[in-house]
Amino acid sequence: MAQRVRLVLSERQWKRIEKQCVGRPEDPGGTGANNRMFVEAVLWIARTGSPWRDLPEVFGKWNSVFVRFNRWSEGGVWQRLFAALADDPDFEYLARAPRRPHWPCRSCRPPGATRRPSAR
Repeated sequence: MAQRVRLVLSERQWKRIEKQCVGRPEDPGGTGANNRMFVEAVLWIARTGSPWRDLPEVFGKWNSVFVRFNRWSEGGVWQRLFAALADDPDFEYLARAPRRPHWPCRSCRPPGATRRPSAR
């Protein structure tokens, strides 16, 4: 049974950022096949604070989404998208989103990285 998730982008919001997304549906390969669901997946991660492995299947394979997220990060795409949505009150949580990745164990962290404070 497929898990249902709440999507957050309205048509108006999507139209504001669609042209800034990398890849188009008509491009060869699968990178632009569904930019909207990919952006929704990243917004789900930012909104929930969940690890990538907990990404619901409706968004696709978590590792594929993660790898694409990293490519867009390195290319500055997220900065452009978030700047386009900065004045929208529905996306205030993006300013508070964690900037560091979730490291599930000490051995996974790079040298010198500190642990996030626990929610206890």
